[in-house]
Amino acid sequence: MEELSNRKQMDSAEENMSAGDSIGLNGRPIPVVLVNSDDHTFELDEDALRSVLLKEHIQDKKVVVVSVAGAFRKGKSFLLNFFLRYLKSKGQDVWLGQEDQQLEGFSWRGGSERHTTGILIWSDPFIVTLPNGEEVAIVLLDTQGAFDSQSTVKDCATVFALSTMTSSVQVYNLTQNIQEDDLQHLQLFTEYGRLALEDTNSTPFQVLEFLVRDWSYPYEADYGSEGGRNILERRLEIADKQHEELQNVRRHIKKCFEKTGCFLMPHPGMKVATNPVFDGRLKDIESDFKEQLKVLVPQLLDPTNLVVKKINGADVTARELVEYFKAYVNVFKSDELPQPKSMLQATAEANNLAAVATAKALYQAEMEKICGGSQPYLNPDELESHHQRFKENCLEIFHAKKKMGGEEFSSAFAEQLDKEVEEAFEHFCEQNDSKNIFRAAQTPATLFAVMVVSYVLSGFFALLGMYTLANILTSVLWASLVSLCTWSYIRYSGQYREVGTYIDLGAEVIWEKVVSQAYMKVVQKGVEHGMANNRKKKN
Repeated sequence: MEELSNRKQMDSAEENMSAGDSIGLNGRPIPVVLVNSDDHTFELDEDALRSVLLKEHIQDKKVVVVSVAGAFRKGKSFLLNFFLRYLKSKGQDVWLGQEDQQLEGFSWRGGSERHTTGILIWSDPFIVTLPNGEEVAIVLLDTQGAFDSQSTVKDCATVFALSTMTSSVQVYNLTQNIQEDDLQHLQLFTEYGRLALEDTNSTPFQVLEFLVRDWSYPYEADYGSEGGRNILERRLEIADKQHEELQNVRRHIKKCFEKTGCFLMPHPGMKVATNPVFDGRLKDIESDFKEQLKVLVPQLLDPTNLVVKKINGADVTARELVEYFKAYVNVFKSDELPQPKSMLQATAEANNLAAVATAKALYQAEMEKICGGSQPYLNPDELESHHQRFKENCLEIFHAKKKMGGEEFSSAFAEQLDKEVEEAFEHFCEQNDSKNIFRAAQTPATLFAVMVVSYVLSGFFALLGMYTLANILTSVLWASLVSLCTWSYIRYSGQYREVGTYIDLGAEVIWEKVVSQAYMKVVQKGVEHGMANNRKKKN
């Protein structure tokens, strides 16, 4: 059922995109965290995630991860498509688009039933240059709406947790007001954040933006961030009469996020809310809503306001983000919500695995420059020397990177890095050997030598009347000829590669045990004979 739901999301997204090619969006929403509606378990589609974050021009860039989460049917996907429109226009003044232009991107629709399931990622991250000249990749996440009739409390908490822990900016999408239960939903993270603060002394989360939709009290607090700040201060105010649990949640929210903000949005209009065929055209949206969009979106996505994802105080690259996704989804796989300690442990493991991935990638990049596919054959001793130097650099980078868990915890990951680097070196050695012309010619040369020797000896023994030995050598001759023809066909066609491997192994044994030994003896005899002749001449 869930696969069908995900397929419907993809189809709907493609329809939206085809309807709005006017702004030329590249990419599509891809489900990366899948939810099974039968047993309410979560699964990471690692291949899909890698296809986005490990693109060559993305993987080593720092990431800005913007996620929108909250209750279902409150316009999260609708809002994200305006984010896409802004990013596509590269912040131009007229980014909002034409009045008659349909809204495309993340799949969305009006109505009372949920539409998005799991977590979706936009397949083509946007490259943006920061004021300091550095390029970063902006990743957008859309999340399953919470508190619908098909989701359990664990489902809602899991989706909200995964999006909060992987994002640098979490937009908490609410309707009409900030209620007490909206704050209570943050309790799991605030407890995790308290432990993380004790362990690392760095703020675990970055930006939490409360986005209050359909704000109906502009006479009490103006639309926008200023009015939102006043409302948020009131909601997070700690009073003596409050229960201790309510006080703790408020304290921890302030401590666990580097920045908290609130933005009050007006209602988009009755045409948006009641028209079943509304397709996002600006002409159907109230002007107040559009004016506030022009303020909200740049406030989150303008290059001067972007927030790079950090964990344990260190910037996170796209390559490293994959490791964090894997660790977090894994810790939320059980039937029960994980304990905050388990979440902290998962973060520490992912933090070290990300350091392993980064260091190993640097080693591979350096080795590719030396002996990659386009490079010529390199002397094995020289290759070994480069390997040792790059390996030392790789381990230095791993140890220098700021990591969680302490030295003893990280030592196991250092050993893992060492092992993976050695495995990679074996691959580079094989790749380098394949470029050795003489090595490549070893099999046909050996088989040809066997054929020549067999032919000569067969004729010799036939002259002496030793027909049994002659017949055996003739059979060896024909076996070598068949093997040579078979090997040539395999190299030409690429088929039956396993058979070709056996022929190579057999030829290598003959070369090492027979041909090389015979050659060495001939050379040795020749040297001895030459030295004897020199002594005779001197005498």
